[in-house]
Amino acid sequence: MCRRFALIHKRNVVEEYFATADFEDFPARYNIAPTQPILLVTAGLAREPGSNLANRRSLLVRWGLIPGWAKNPKEMSLLINARAESANENAAFRAAMRHRRSLIPASGFYEWQRDGASKGQPYWVRPRHGGIIAFAGLMETWLEPGGSEIDTAAILTTAANGVISGIHDRMPVVIEPSHFDRWLDCLNSEPRDVADLLKPPDPEFFEAIPISDKVNRVTNTGPDLQHAVAAADVRSKPEVKDSTQLSLF
Repeated sequence: MCRRFALIHKRNVVEEYFATADFEDFPARYNIAPTQPILLVTAGLAREPGSNLANRRSLLVRWGLIPGWAKNPKEMSLLINARAESANENAAFRAAMRHRRSLIPASGFYEWQRDGASKGQPYWVRPRHGGIIAFAGLMETWLEPGGSEIDTAAILTTAANGVISGIHDRMPVVIEPSHFDRWLDCLNSEPRDVADLLKPPDPEFFEAIPISDKVNRVTNTGPDLQHAVAAADVRSKPEVKDSTQLSLF
């Protein structure tokens, strides 16, 4: 499962990783929450002659997929995650799995180890050796009754492994750069052709760092959210919201 994540790498790092110069400038975001805008990468137009950049484009979308057939999203559950094992059979995600697969840039994500009925101990989960990653994403454009279009997305999840399995039973699917083209190529690759990509990464890929419960509040958006604490020392005080964070919806 993935309910919060972060993108704190600078624009040039993101552009180099995704081999595109299509990104607008953006601030570091330490606590990205559902319904907020997120950065998304899709297949684009044909590569220009002589360019070493891939044919990809970026855009901002709402985190929380709305199926194209939805009449009233307020009557639906918030679809921030899609189970990789069943997305191709799920009516909400089937069309996006076939026609609108995408990549979601991230520096890592947050997960909670539940303690009974409480939310439990939060962890900052990041690549053990640093660097940016790409979550497997699904995109859908929903047409409002008034005629406006809203681009939306969900993150695909799979069974957790390694250190994550001791915290939660689900984790985001991570797509490696060598598989970007195959994952994004919805013209030539059906869901069954990319099913092998929907698996957990190497068990040692991620590390999980215990952090304070500041991350529980979406208004807390500073870098101190990712500071390590003793697993039992999670209480915090409210923090002033960072006005530089993105807001579209």
